[in-house]
Amino acid sequence: MGRGRQGVVLVEHSTNGSTIVLGGTLDVRCTATLRALVYDALAEGHGTVVVDLGGVDSVDLTTLKLLAVASRSAQRQGRRVVLRGCTSGVRRLLHLSHLRGLLAVEPAHRSDTSVRGV
Repeated sequence: MGRGRQGVVLVEHSTNGSTIVLGGTLDVRCTATLRALVYDALAEGHGTVVVDLGGVDSVDLTTLKLLAVASRSAQRQGRRVVLRGCTSGVRRLLHLSHLRGLLAVEPAHRSDTSVRGV
């Protein structure tokens, strides 16, 4: 999705859980849609619900709070909500808002190009 647009790019369900791939701008205007998608994924499937933020241009605190509440709800069901593809800005906002402890975040994939001598 282009800059300034809101939306879900893709929702995939598997036996291990669901993946919701998001793109564009995530703010208060899209929280109702996102809430429905996350809770539907929790109701329909099993395992982990992965929310892929790799295609997201920006995210606001309202969206992160929604995901934190969904994560708490999932934990009560013995399930998990995991964030994937978080930018440094999203990670920073999670830290500053003290929501980092409430949300599971996949580690960033780093390509270590340094060469170590023997």
